[in-house]
Amino acid sequence: MSSLTPMPGRAAAAAGPVVMVDTDDIGVPDRLGWWHDMVDREVMPVSIRMAHAHRFQGRVESVGLPHTQAAAFDFSPMAARRSPAHIRRQDPEDVFLMLVREGAVRLEQQRSVACLGPGGMALYSSSHPLTCDFLGNGGAVRLTLLRLPRTVLPLPAGRTDRVLAEPLPADSGSGALLGPYLTALPAAARTSGPAELARLGTIGVDLAASLLAARYGDQDSLPAATRRTALRARINAYIDRHHTDPALDPAAVAAYHHISVRTLHQLFQGEPQTVGATIRHRRLERCHADLTDPRLRHRTIGEIALRRGFQHPADFSRAFRRAYGVSPSEVRAGLR
Repeated sequence: MSSLTPMPGRAAAAAGPVVMVDTDDIGVPDRLGWWHDMVDREVMPVSIRMAHAHRFQGRVESVGLPHTQAAAFDFSPMAARRSPAHIRRQDPEDVFLMLVREGAVRLEQQRSVACLGPGGMALYSSSHPLTCDFLGNGGAVRLTLLRLPRTVLPLPAGRTDRVLAEPLPADSGSGALLGPYLTALPAAARTSGPAELARLGTIGVDLAASLLAARYGDQDSLPAATRRTALRARINAYIDRHHTDPALDPAAVAAYHHISVRTLHQLFQGEPQTVGATIRHRRLERCHADLTDPRLRHRTIGEIALRRGFQHPADFSRAFRRAYGVSPSEVRAGLR
C-alpha cells in the first residue's frame, strides 16, 4: 500500500496518485498466491487461508498521500493471521484504521475482539499478533484501510494500543466524517493536484486522531492543528447538510459550532475559499448537478435555485455565470 506496484507481467491502471490492480488477468491457480504476495509487500506479512482458493478474486485501489496511504480492497472471503514470526520478519510499526464497506469482519488483537458489519470501523497494529476473518455473507468483502504511521499520528506513544480491535464510534463525531471521507477518497484523489492531495491526507490523519482521542477521552492531548482540521471537516460536513437553508451564513455556522464568527474566519484562513464562498460554492455545485439531471427536467431553473438556498433568481444567475462561464439556461439546454 505504500506505492502499489503490479507483480511481474501484470499491468496496473493508474490515474495520478491512484493505482488499481486486480486478479482478472491472473490465471485462476495463481490468483490467491499473487494476492498473498501483494498483501505481504504492500500492507504487512500475514498468512492467508480460504476454503475455495480456486474461486478467489480480488481488487485493490490504492491512493498515495503525503505521509500516509489509503486503499480500497474488494476480495473473496478468507482468513488472515499475523504471527510473532511475521512480526519478526517485518514490522512497519504502523497502525491501520479499517472501514468495512460490505460483508463482515471479525478482528482479534491484544485480547480484544471486534465484530464489524458495513460501516463499522476498528484499529489494528502491525506490531502485535492478529487474527482476522473476512466474511462475505454470500458476496465479496469490501473494506478500506487507512495506514497511520506512528511517526505521523499526533497521539502520545502507547495510546493507540488501548483501542486495538475495539469497535470505534462510526455514526457520531469524527467517525461520522471519516467513513464518507474514506469511501470517497479514490474519486477525490483522481481530480486533485499536489496541494489538494496534501490537504486530503492531512484531513484523514487528523480525523482518525480525533476519533481515537475521543474514544479514550483525551482530546486535549491532540495538537491544536489537528483539532482545527477536525473542526473544519465538521463545519464542511455541516454546510453540505444544510446548504439548502437560505438562512445559512457564516453567523449561523459559527453559532451552531459554539464559536465566534471571527474564530470561524480565522479557522478558514489559508483554505481555498472563505466560509461564505464555501456555502455559495456548495449551492452552485448542487444547482449545476440538478440542471444536468434529466429526472429534474420538470423543475424550473428558479425552483432549482430556491431549493438549493438561493432566494433571488438574478443573484443566482450572476453567481452561476461567474462560476461556470455560461448561464443556467445554457446548461439546462445541454440536456436536449
